[in-house]
Amino acid sequence: MCGIAGLAYFDGRPVDASVLQRMCDALRHRGPDDDGMVVWPPAGRSAQASAGLGNRRLSIVDVQGGHQPISNETGDIWTVLNGEIYNFAVVRARLEARGHRFVSHSDTEVVVHAYEEYGDSFVDELDGMFALAVWDGPRERLTLARDRFGKKPLCYAADGVTVAFASELQSLLQVPGLSRDIDREALGDYLAYMSVPAPRTIYRNIRKLPPGHVLVADRGGLRVRQYWSLRYQPKLVISESDAATRVTELLTAAVRKRLMSEVPLGAFLSGGVDSSAVVALMSQLSDRPVKTFSIGFDEAKYNELPHARRIAEACGCEHHEFVVRPDAIEMLPMLVRHCGEPFADSSAIPTAYLAKLTRGHVTVALSGDGGDEIFGGYGRHLANRLAESWSDASPLTRAIARRAARPGASAPRSRVGRFLASAGRTRALRYRAWAGVFSPDALAALAPTASDGQAAVDAICGALAAAGTSVDSLDAMLAIDTEFYLPTDLLVKMDITTMMFSLEARSPFLDRDLAEFAARLPSPMKVRRWTTKHILKRAMGGLLPAETLTREKRGFAVPIGDWFRGALRDYLGDHLRAAEVASAGLVEQRAVTRLLDEHAAGTADRAHELWTLLMLELWYREFAHV
Repeated sequence: MCGIAGLAYFDGRPVDASVLQRMCDALRHRGPDDDGMVVWPPAGRSAQASAGLGNRRLSIVDVQGGHQPISNETGDIWTVLNGEIYNFAVVRARLEARGHRFVSHSDTEVVVHAYEEYGDSFVDELDGMFALAVWDGPRERLTLARDRFGKKPLCYAADGVTVAFASELQSLLQVPGLSRDIDREALGDYLAYMSVPAPRTIYRNIRKLPPGHVLVADRGGLRVRQYWSLRYQPKLVISESDAATRVTELLTAAVRKRLMSEVPLGAFLSGGVDSSAVVALMSQLSDRPVKTFSIGFDEAKYNELPHARRIAEACGCEHHEFVVRPDAIEMLPMLVRHCGEPFADSSAIPTAYLAKLTRGHVTVALSGDGGDEIFGGYGRHLANRLAESWSDASPLTRAIARRAARPGASAPRSRVGRFLASAGRTRALRYRAWAGVFSPDALAALAPTASDGQAAVDAICGALAAAGTSVDSLDAMLAIDTEFYLPTDLLVKMDITTMMFSLEARSPFLDRDLAEFAARLPSPMKVRRWTTKHILKRAMGGLLPAETLTREKRGFAVPIGDWFRGALRDYLGDHLRAAEVASAGLVEQRAVTRLLDEHAAGTADRAHELWTLLMLELWYREFAHV
């Protein structure tokens, strides 16, 4: 795991090594063990283009010999890599058989030789989580690539003659003259979804490379292409028994390959099905007790520590726990700095504390991320199936829906109303209503100069189109979750919070072979009647306790609503009752104050909206005045 950064000039200017060094220094937390840079062309050699690649390294594989950047045999093609290539030994053997010579045992060196051998299709050979850059000196050509699911981040800025890239925004902002103008369309997307979807960032002139995409830049310009997406058709013809057996085999293989490490590793354990399955399989594959790490809360309805503890005891794990309380807000400034743009998933706070706890014991941790998105584990997966039959609803049901959805309704009635009020919409608009924060009407009142979030809706429509017009209600939601929600929210949260503490996180459920198999399973094997993740639970039936497989899903919720009416009420008011983002014209103070008053009075639960605004305010105070 590393942080990467680089510059390429296609107008003959040389790369300023001091700028590249500052970019790498901003990524030190991602790679505290080693650093390196290379500048092209070498001294005494002329070229029409120049480039510099830099790296901060967290040493996990080939600790002694994996220094980056690394080149081919002739030293004219260079690469840097953030992440892990799990099949590097297989690819290396194939390349050696074709005459390539290696000088290290690192997975990074495979990248440069695969590029030489396979050209632009080299990414098809790589199985792993990665963001990478390759500079081809003879062709004066820069290639950037990101893994299939978007586990590792990569942002860039390009103006026609210059390309700058980095693992994180704060590294890219070290480039002199790079504009920090705010993208009002991205602001609208953030307020709609609590994060900014690729390819946008909060900055108008900076972009994210989307998952499963390759960028190529040379003197002819810049091209971005997609090299992979998850396919849900054609459906497999397979018995449920055989499907469960195959899921077990593929998940076991996914866990096994992610145990590749020369440093200590462990696992995050929530006590839910996904993380419990990973821990149980790790225990079977390991010759020593697995180190597990869990987070809980004092508030009983949010606390899952007893469930995690039960799994840890059953699997004979070395278990560690931490309780998150309102004073965890002290983590916010650090979290905001590392995100680099507004990001409002409140579970980032407990995840950051979990990463901090874990890093005190291990360098690599496996997680259960991706299980819900691959096998169908969210309430919206059930809800979408029900919504598809909304046209058959009676007039009485519609009348009840309108009443339940009225402003200020209690939480259970509000959820029912939110579902029913959106049931008759298109799949994309339904998803926005269920997974979003501010509706178009609320956005118009709150931030009239921002967009209405339509760009993100368009991205959702793109995910649906990629899945195919014939996908059913479940696969439609899974496609959006995988191509939109995962890389926009969950994987951002996991990467930022773990790398804050120089911890590598690995996600067995986001294994290419497992995900491709699950996508093509018939939907009733994934969600059956009212049971989510049916086939996964059947596959894990002999491995996990029945209580774990049957208990209601809670998710990684944080009691911010209670905190905002109690211990954090003053903190919230200090930041939002005279918000700098309102003074800057990004939002309307009257709308913010109304939300504060409604939440404080208990007439409505505005915790989600207020958290989104608080994170916007904290980001603005941190970055806008630099």
